Parts: sequence; C-alpha cells; structure tokens
Amino acid sequence: MNKLLATLIAGFFAAGAFAQATPATPAKPAAPAVAATPAAPAQAEAKAEVKADAKAAKEEKKAAKKATKKETKAEVKAEAAKADKKAPEAK
Repeated sequence: MNKLLATLIAGFFAAGAFAQATPATPAKPAAPAVAATPAAPAQAEAKAEVKADAKAAKEEKKAAKKATKKETKAEVKAEAAKADKKAPEAK
C-alpha cells in the first residue's frame, strides 16, 4: 500500500511539472465563414490593382532606363564628332 501511495504521489508531481512546462494553446475564436466571403472579391480586386500598378511602374522604369541609355549613346557620339572636328589631322 505504501508503494502504491508513493507511486501515485510521484506521478502527480511529474504531471504537475509537465503541465507547467508545456505552453497552453491559445483559444481561437470561431470566425463565421459567411463574413469572410464578401471580402474575398474586394481583396482579389485590390490585389489585382496593386499587381497592375507594380507592372506599370516596372515598365516605366524600364522605358526610362532605355531612354537614358539612348541619350548617353547619342551624347558620346556627339562628343566624338566634336573631338574629330577639333583635332587637326596629322599628316
């Protein structure tokens, strides 16, 4: 009987230590599925709009970079032409 009582007491201590060591799972409130349904099309529309804006910005950036590159090439050619006119021909 003493061994049984000692085993039960030791078991209760072990269970208490285990219960304190594990974190409690937070309670999740039950959200109704009906409330989430009307917001889904609005979210999809907003997401599509953001995606389109990002794509347009990317295209603008690409076009600006291309234009800058063309301008730089034109400037280099113009400077080279000026340098050719200024440089006396060595014969």
